Amino acid sequence: MHTSPVLQYLKKHGQKLDSEIAAATGISLSEVRLSLADLSAQGEISKCSVTKFNNGKPVEGFLCRISGYFPPAAPGRKPANK
Repeated sequence: MHTSPVLQYLKKHGQKLDSEIAAATGISLSEVRLSLADLSAQGEISKCSVTKFNNGKPVEGFLCRISGYFPPAAPGRKPANK
């Protein structure tokens, strides 16, 4: 089975915006979004809609990461079980 370049990118670079994935891979934003929809439907990734503001102008996108991945705890946090 062939691994998607989008999935490979997320595995290597962690959580990213769809626009960042498109810019880094050279794949058009529309193709990246189609790939993300397929990967999400297959349960390979988690994605959520985000709105960023560039100079007061809203920009819609998706924030994506590999499913089941939890980033390490930030330094200085207290243990959950105290």
